[in-house]
Amino acid sequence: MGVLVVNAGSSSLKLSVLDGDDVVAERTLERWDGTGGVEEFLADAPEVAAVGHRVVHGGPDFAGPVVLDAGSRASIERLTDLAPLHQPRALAGIDAVTSLLPDVPQVACFDTAFHHTMPGFAATYAVPSRWRDEWGVRRYGFHGLSHAYASRRAAELAGGSRVVTCHLGAGCSLAAVRDGRSVDTTMGFTPLAGLVMATRSGDVDPGLLVWLLRKGKLSAAELEDELEHRSGLLGLSGSADLRDVHRAGTPEAELAVEVFVHRLRQGIAAMVASLGGVDAVVFTGGVGEHDALVRRRTVDGLGFLGVALDPERNAGRTGDEVVSADGSAVAVVVVRAREDLEIAAGVRRVLG
Repeated sequence: MGVLVVNAGSSSLKLSVLDGDDVVAERTLERWDGTGGVEEFLADAPEVAAVGHRVVHGGPDFAGPVVLDAGSRASIERLTDLAPLHQPRALAGIDAVTSLLPDVPQVACFDTAFHHTMPGFAATYAVPSRWRDEWGVRRYGFHGLSHAYASRRAAELAGGSRVVTCHLGAGCSLAAVRDGRSVDTTMGFTPLAGLVMATRSGDVDPGLLVWLLRKGKLSAAELEDELEHRSGLLGLSGSADLRDVHRAGTPEAELAVEVFVHRLRQGIAAMVASLGGVDAVVFTGGVGEHDALVRRRTVDGLGFLGVALDPERNAGRTGDEVVSADGSAVAVVVVRAREDLEIAAGVRRVLG
């Protein structure tokens, strides 16, 4: 069955048609505004029997893919406050496809669903009980579609049951995966938590945020905007693109890379602790796949785990490959991000 995969990012829209595992048509609409490009793509693409959408936040209720109807769409919309960069884009993609393919079944696949297997002690915040019971406050985790695929692919290439997956792109997160199931992750209630990202801060002291509000330095809206859109690599160096940061060569740019890698190494070590050891560390996403320098600087600081890179393999990597040195106690694997395969598999599972 041909499946149209709709992957809405914070600014772009990736469209692809999969026949089995083969991509038979694809297009990325940059700076997509929710109106154009989809109809033109469908006019030239093969006919599809079903559609799968990537949706960032599934809240407490969606632990797997779900058929889209008026009720499930409304539930997704109610979660917008928890993923304000992404949820409206996913809804716009759903609405665009619904208007063009009204009789084709659609399925929502959630980035949070993979992390529903985390044990309670990993998902629970030490906050007042009414926060948890009345408002659903917990660690949800994100990038689950990517973490699920990357961990499975790494196990195929390198073996082992304990895998740390590093999804590094405009958004960045880690997951600790044991036997294919998520047991911990760095993102939390929203996709703002965890690692340093392109424009997002990652973890900061909550007391700092309270201080900024209490002192009237920023309004709540300004605080949200600056943490989401003006922090991260952009806030440190003036550029949100790590390629530009590398090229800049300024003290600010070097500090940005050092902060990015420092937090990444810390996070990987934390995920290893959650697993009680590690068999493979996997890099995926735009930065994880293509930035050999970030991989090298990250792994160079993890020698105490028994992990070592092969410099030539790391620099010359072209596909899904093991790039660790011979004799490394831990495999280092680079995997192309394939959320499209994970989404298509979810669609087929739900629709039979």
